[in-house]
Amino acid sequence: MIQSWRKALAALVCCAFVYGPAFAQSDGGDAAGDAAAGKDRFYTCIGCHGIPDYNNAYPTYHVPKIAGQHAAYIESALKSYRSGARKHSTMHAQASSLSDQDIKDIAAYLSQQKP
Repeated sequence: MIQSWRKALAALVCCAFVYGPAFAQSDGGDAAGDAAAGKDRFYTCIGCHGIPDYNNAYPTYHVPKIAGQHAAYIESALKSYRSGARKHSTMHAQASSLSDQDIKDIAAYLSQQKP
């Protein structure tokens, strides 16, 4: 009897590892993001990323073009800035105010833009 419980428990744990991530990612929202909502949220980004050939004054660096970038990359980058895993004080401040859905929406909008 104990052996059958162990087998059942092992099967349940295996199922949780296999299927758990799929359920965890389904938050009821639009997984791809809403490009129209992303356009509205992108307004704070235009100051740097919307100006052709813009360079920051201090410290001097080239601001990357993000229009046309893959949505998954934008999502990953913004989440990394938000968590502090990617270091940039301005981007951290901007990303800290964004929800996961905001990030998905911005990524959807940018991925549809021409570079």
